[in-house]
Amino acid sequence: MEETAIKVTKVSKIYKLYDTPSARLKDALGLSRKRNYREHQALREISLTIHKGETVGIIGTNGSGKSTILKIITGVIRQTSGEVEVKGRISALLELGAGFNQEYTGIENVYLQGTMMGFSREEIARKINAILEFADIGDFINQPVKTYSSGMFVRLAFAVAINIEPEILIVDEALSVGDVFFQAKCYRKFEEFKEMGKTILFVSHDLSSITKYCDRAVLLNKGVKVMEGTPKEAVDQFKMALVEQEEAQRSKNASRWMPGETGEKWRDSLSVNPQTLEYGDKKAEILDFAIVDKTGKITNVIEKGELCTIKMRVLFHQDVAEPIFAFTLKNLMGIELTGTNTLLEKQIVEPKKKGEIQVVSFTQKMILQGGEYLLSLGCTGYEKEEFKVHHRLYDVCSLGVISEKNTVGFFDMESAVEIE
Repeated sequence: MEETAIKVTKVSKIYKLYDTPSARLKDALGLSRKRNYREHQALREISLTIHKGETVGIIGTNGSGKSTILKIITGVIRQTSGEVEVKGRISALLELGAGFNQEYTGIENVYLQGTMMGFSREEIARKINAILEFADIGDFINQPVKTYSSGMFVRLAFAVAINIEPEILIVDEALSVGDVFFQAKCYRKFEEFKEMGKTILFVSHDLSSITKYCDRAVLLNKGVKVMEGTPKEAVDQFKMALVEQEEAQRSKNASRWMPGETGEKWRDSLSVNPQTLEYGDKKAEILDFAIVDKTGKITNVIEKGELCTIKMRVLFHQDVAEPIFAFTLKNLMGIELTGTNTLLEKQIVEPKKKGEIQVVSFTQKMILQGGEYLLSLGCTGYEKEEFKVHHRLYDVCSLGVISEKNTVGFFDMESAVEIE
């Protein structure tokens, strides 16, 4: 029979939301005769069992309760109802640099963190070399942590967390801050921990890491456990949860893009950016757009290595002699990574008359690494050799790529490796 490491039974968490600090104070002191707060249920009767030696991932949309359940398991916050049972020493990396004193040096914070975890100075001293070697931040270890970059923070915090010999390691998104090489080192440590029979529980938006490293995955949505199962099953369900969240914005997005227009639109199935930047002379207008996966489903999430299609429907308000249709993909820092247009692809586009509608599709194999990207669309052209922008939509929607294997950089060159 498998030994239980963490058992969560019907755990709920309700937060009281106050409009003013004075209302909070009155309630805390019992001076208010009426209820002057609103309730927000962050978790609703969550039950979860994690066995010793398992690596379990928790996924879900923003606000689904992922971080809340980790904080309850680690004792950072108390649940409103339900029970939590933990068997084993926990090391938790919940928030970047949480518990660090900004004025202390890195080495002083190592001793501070170790002491808070119940170790003596002598025990910490025996582990200090392993911690410093893993963090690899050089002479900065003797500088106040307020001078550290976010990457240095996470290196030191993770180095402390994994070198205190925990039986259970809990990590919340922290690895997304480090560079790809540090992430690789951390995941190698995950593998070592698994071989040693230790338990790992972590939250990540990087679905490829969930798929690659987890034995099981749990999907939360709006504070409710939707399902638990294999990582692939959870990721597939997560896509469906994203669609539900996106449909909540359907009316707002549709009215923004086409006032007075009725009927089902491609974009209604996407998470559309309400702050999209658009400009152009509007001789042509992008009415609708879609990202289509290999099954023909409109979605913001594509699997790496699979075919996908970016489509747009364009209405011409005036005659346009030489229209050009284009798309680009940028990372979240705004760097253009790839894109193309009908001119570069040497596709002949016939002149368009006022009132005509043109549907354009770009189909390609997705070779970007797993992560989040931003899609931009455009319709341009030439008038008497002068370049004109008819309609451009910058960062119109997100495109998430799911990957079971990420290589270095932005693209996967799909290397074939042979060892002789």
